[in-house]
Amino acid sequence: MGSDRFDVLREQVRGQVIEEDDPEYETARLVYNGMINRRPAAVLRVSQVADVLAAVRFARGLGIEVAVRGGGHSAPGFGTVDGGLVLDFSARRGVRVDPAARLARVEPGATWADFNFATHAFELASTGGIIGSTGVAGLTLGGGIGYLCRKYGLACDNLVSADVVLADGTFVTASEAENVDLFWALRGGSGNFGVVTSMEFRLHPLDTVHVGIMFFDAAIGAQVGAAYREWLAAEPEEMGAFLGFHQGPPVPFLPEEWHGKPVVVIAGMWTGDLDAGPAHWQAMLDAGPVLGSFFAPMPYPALNIMFDGLSGIPGLQGYWKADFLRTLSDEALRTAVAYAPGIPSVHSANHFYPINGAVHRVAPGATAFAYRDVDFAPVIAAQWPEASENDRNIAWVREYWAALHEFSEPGGYLNFQDADDQSRIEDTLGSNYARLAELKAKYDPDNFFHVNQNIKPAHAGAAAAAAPAGQRAVLLTEAVPETEAVPEQAQQRDAMPPRANPAEGAAT
Repeated sequence: MGSDRFDVLREQVRGQVIEEDDPEYETARLVYNGMINRRPAAVLRVSQVADVLAAVRFARGLGIEVAVRGGGHSAPGFGTVDGGLVLDFSARRGVRVDPAARLARVEPGATWADFNFATHAFELASTGGIIGSTGVAGLTLGGGIGYLCRKYGLACDNLVSADVVLADGTFVTASEAENVDLFWALRGGSGNFGVVTSMEFRLHPLDTVHVGIMFFDAAIGAQVGAAYREWLAAEPEEMGAFLGFHQGPPVPFLPEEWHGKPVVVIAGMWTGDLDAGPAHWQAMLDAGPVLGSFFAPMPYPALNIMFDGLSGIPGLQGYWKADFLRTLSDEALRTAVAYAPGIPSVHSANHFYPINGAVHRVAPGATAFAYRDVDFAPVIAAQWPEASENDRNIAWVREYWAALHEFSEPGGYLNFQDADDQSRIEDTLGSNYARLAELKAKYDPDNFFHVNQNIKPAHAGAAAAAAPAGQRAVLLTEAVPETEAVPEQAQQRDAMPPRANPAEGAAT
């Protein structure tokens, strides 16, 4: 691929096109997971929607694979591709809040730290991730689990509309009023249906929350986990807290002798009356000997970035696995305790996230996210600094997942799966997979957007889905002429003011 071809792209975009001979290339090609070492032919730092329209048409015309990088947290490294074109949205992190309507419009490079900073100024929030440097777009398209999901549902349940550039190079808006089927597919179908260039979210009143963090010896994790299961089931939906197994982190409220040793943690927040907060944590304080604890009223955004220094660090080696649990059974808890001594580093996390409450009140077929009757989403997110430890730590994750999977549902949370989980895609999307495959055939019949947890197009797209990756794009119809005008709606979206809040976390 000669640079003269990318000179054609440069003439059609305002964003920077970075190739291998560019001094910025080695930085531009990096992604969050240090285990991913791919070399794209070029990286386009997107400046506006018009760049995306031009880039998709350009890539289609030349048969170039495309990867989309939003907030940049993709553990499998789907934000890059060998020999292809990366659409990098790291410069597009604006968040515009309409406090009267309780809505926020978000650009695709924004992280949850960006989102929460902007919305908190108006004492508003929506369900987001546990780590502040996680991208808003990627998390939402895969479902979106966070502290607020018991109260307000998944992130995708709070999505109001999305602007999308489709595989044929056209621009559309998806909502409950237009392109309704596409809107359905975006809420849990991941990045299979196009490049999302803007998202609009419903917001809810939220300001200061009562944060609670408690550490126990992992050896009594089954006892603590059973207490947590009963406690959370009895708690109002204003309580959002997860159960986790870690190496003890170097925090001041955990004695130094427990740093680096296996611990079990309860962490989260009470969003109800602040004065009532301490009483709501008491049952867990009584669950066993507490090694250390932290309780305090805090602004919600402060909790959202609290663990970024441990699990939100770009460049670590990483490997993830996930499941869905109908209940947090005693067998699952004993499995977690058995594997706790093998946790690779202080940066690793084995969490059990609750997804009941408001999540259950959405029908399985109402969005693409089908698992609406399970109570927990466990993740084994192993991260470590040294590549020499890769084989050993990957083996630990796989063995742990295989043991836990005996007590799990067939599928797992899409955002917590790694690249080698493609064989699970039908189980993960469950009862909605067939409809998603039909919509993939409608909106992306030749599987142009396949650098993801991929849904194969049904019917007409079957032959293209089986084609070698480098040939898929050229199966599309003739590219839209380069001179075609950018839709007025897309131009209006680009009028969003630049991000006013500081960058927090990586957008690699």
